[in-house]
Amino acid sequence: MGNPWLTIIGIGEDGLAGLSEASRKALREAETVFGGARHLVLAGITERSRAWPVPFDADVVLACRGRPTAVLASGDPFSHGVGGSLAEKLEAGEWVAHSAPSTFSLAAARLGWRLENVICLGLHASPFERLLPHLARGVRIICLVRDGTAAGDLAHWLAERGWGSSEMWTLSALGGPRESVSRHRADNCAADASESLVAIALEARGSQGIARSSGLPDSLFVHDGQLTKRPVRALALSALSPRAGERLWDIGAGSGSISIEWALCGGTAITIEARGDRAAYIRTNAESFGLTHRITVVEGTAPHILADLVTPDAVFVGGGFDAAMFDAVWSRIAVGTRLVAHAVTLETEALLSDLHQRHGGELMRVEIAHSDQLGRYRSWKAARPVVQWSAVR
Repeated sequence: MGNPWLTIIGIGEDGLAGLSEASRKALREAETVFGGARHLVLAGITERSRAWPVPFDADVVLACRGRPTAVLASGDPFSHGVGGSLAEKLEAGEWVAHSAPSTFSLAAARLGWRLENVICLGLHASPFERLLPHLARGVRIICLVRDGTAAGDLAHWLAERGWGSSEMWTLSALGGPRESVSRHRADNCAADASESLVAIALEARGSQGIARSSGLPDSLFVHDGQLTKRPVRALALSALSPRAGERLWDIGAGSGSISIEWALCGGTAITIEARGDRAAYIRTNAESFGLTHRITVVEGTAPHILADLVTPDAVFVGGGFDAAMFDAVWSRIAVGTRLVAHAVTLETEALLSDLHQRHGGELMRVEIAHSDQLGRYRSWKAARPVVQWSAVR
């Protein structure tokens, strides 16, 4: 590790008694010790202490570069803590870390849960909607919330959405003399405003949750009719082949349904939509699925706006595809990028046929009919045919 000037220390509710000798030595030798007010009290640091600024700013630590400095954080600093925020701004050899058990580890140990089978989330600075993609019957979740009041708010939020029968455990001050663990149902949880830095363990019971198959029901999306319908959307997503960590350009996004399902697979999406009212629908849908952190809404007209965007791993064009759009997209994307375009007009269909002949890929025409009432009987009502061209750059 060379000669690190910064030591990142995880501290638990047992204070100095739970720290290694290396951690205590670093605290003794540090000119400045950063941490939350609670951490500094637990470590008994007074005159050399500096409380974190609100909002958090890693630059105050970097200003001490080259001088012995210590940072105190709860439990494991690299589990929803400051460790990652600091390390990404430092060179190798500038820092060393001494971690303590994370709150997630302590909570799982108290409940006897296998941590590898538990979803761990930090909700102390994020909306509860982040839970939505994870909620399913029987799923176990441990999440960090701001305080006892927030724990009560979370219980109310769950009950409102059909998860009121879920078992909840409120865990605070784990590993210390003030440790508290209480069990209750989500629809019968009384908030304790005196508790701070609370962990909530949840065994979900109630609704079915969001399906993981492609082609979610159209009724889940707010839209004005500009929506890639369920069966066609499933075919588009199959061609787009979403993978965790990948980025999508969704051009002419409409309601954002393609981006929503892409993000549910663990990727991120940049939606490009010219109309402000439809951009508002995308934001509403992203919020209702708990995906605002994975979907970026860009209001503007393609292809002009594409030049300023980070390059994608896949591109979907659901409408408005023309030769100029193709040229702009094809010239911007890297080799290996997947492109999927849909056409419902004869003119665009002819363009896709030509592109398929020149660039290969797969060309498919989809005709779908749904049963509909015809007097006293039923008949088939056909939707407009959709032509899909998918290719790899």
